[in-house]
Amino acid sequence: MEQKLLTEKHPRAFEPVVLILNIILSVIGAIIGLQILTTLGVTPNTSIIGVLVAIALSRIPAGWLARYRSIHRQNLVQSNISSATFGAANSLLLPIGIPYLFGRPDLVVPMLIGATMGMLIDLAMLYWFFDSRVFPGKAAWPPGVAAAEAIYAGDEGGRRAWLLVWGTIIGVIGSYFKVSMSAFGVAFIGNVWALAMFGIGLLLRGYSTTLFGVDINKLYIPHGMMIGAGLVAGIQILIILLKGRKEGTGPASAAAPGDYTRSEKQVSKGLVRGFGLYIAAALILAFLGGLYTEMPAWQLVFWAIFAAVSCILAEFIVGLSAMHAGWFPAFATALIFLVLGMALGFPAPALALLVGFVASGGPAFADAGYDLKAGWILRGEGRNRDFELEGRWQQFLAGLVGLAVAWVMVTLFHDIYFRQDLFPPVDRVYAATIKAGVDAAIIKNLALWAIPGALIQALGGSERQIGIMLATGLLILNPLAGYAVLAGIIIRVLVLKFMGQEAETPMTILAAGFIAGDALYGFFNSVFKAKWK
Repeated sequence: MEQKLLTEKHPRAFEPVVLILNIILSVIGAIIGLQILTTLGVTPNTSIIGVLVAIALSRIPAGWLARYRSIHRQNLVQSNISSATFGAANSLLLPIGIPYLFGRPDLVVPMLIGATMGMLIDLAMLYWFFDSRVFPGKAAWPPGVAAAEAIYAGDEGGRRAWLLVWGTIIGVIGSYFKVSMSAFGVAFIGNVWALAMFGIGLLLRGYSTTLFGVDINKLYIPHGMMIGAGLVAGIQILIILLKGRKEGTGPASAAAPGDYTRSEKQVSKGLVRGFGLYIAAALILAFLGGLYTEMPAWQLVFWAIFAAVSCILAEFIVGLSAMHAGWFPAFATALIFLVLGMALGFPAPALALLVGFVASGGPAFADAGYDLKAGWILRGEGRNRDFELEGRWQQFLAGLVGLAVAWVMVTLFHDIYFRQDLFPPVDRVYAATIKAGVDAAIIKNLALWAIPGALIQALGGSERQIGIMLATGLLILNPLAGYAVLAGIIIRVLVLKFMGQEAETPMTILAAGFIAGDALYGFFNSVFKAKWK
């Protein structure tokens, strides 16, 4: 396998055989994302669907379809459809629904342009950051592991395939009985400390009324914790970058497993580049939205800087959560920066554009991380640096195709959804929050609870991210997922203790099956509900 990687040329995203299928699947993925987000409020992970389509096509006895037997072409297909799904739903339709519900339909087009810029910048920044010390390829990224294992199983068969099949069956059955099988599977893949804090956060949020007599979410305690943890996480990342270590910069084809293909210097350049792009995008959005008529020049510039910083902190929060747990609180994270913007006194139209701009990027960042993790595994975990970087670039291009098709779909059809009063449910929360105004008690709680969030994140360090993960759990109302995560951690520890490290690979494959089964059940269940809603 390794020798093959040294000589193999990676398939191209713009090969006709890949591009045609990707455009078709992008249309399907975008429709699925738009329909399910507006009817159920969630976006399904279509990555596994892309894998299954590519594997099925590869089994058809036709000459050009045989090209899909390449695991790397299957990876490009999988990357494409998931990008289209999240891009259409979370990165584009969700932001443009906010000004519409706020009563400013004239801001829909400026918001669409701003959201497009935010989405593309976030995708680019993940591409610049992936497989660095900040966002390592060897980190969990659980849905990416599931996609890679599904592709491997279809290609190799044998024991690996059977483990994945049984894991998928168990995942579907567990999901049917309301067990969060993705959370259970994540426990076998991610960092134990990070996931333990995630599980504890889920349980504390689920039972806060019973335990403490209050709903911690209504008091904005989780949001305050995330503000503190997010700020410290940002500082930790900057410290890593300022140290300027040179890991992963050895000979192009001789990187050992565990080395990084992005150095701190490259990530620092990407961060500076991304910040500059965010500033420019925010200023363009402000100009197109007419914010210069709402604010004096100094406040307009401050708004643009605040928007850029918010987008970067939001992508760090969402990216770290997705990397460790496979779950990310994108909606709640955007709400945090909306409330902070309200506290800073920005006018209502500026707030509507701000929260849409922040919300546009996080899902694209996280989803791209899952896809690149799958590709990283399939390409040999960075052993051949040139092949890894070439494949990563082709995945980036495949993702761009998905986002381009998503943009066309949203541009053409968003008005059909809006005229039927079909909006992502969280848009109503954002619009209502802006109309209600900020409460001084909320600001006080945010500031107070930011302190323990910051302390916990600082104590855990940049490797464990326990502050971010605790806050992520606190922001998600799903106590059953908390039980699933903690139960999975206990089983994982016991299995490794009594069976040794050789049990880790079979456990990972089974866990990938649990996640894939949960994704498949969630996808088809969501499609069925959306159809009959």
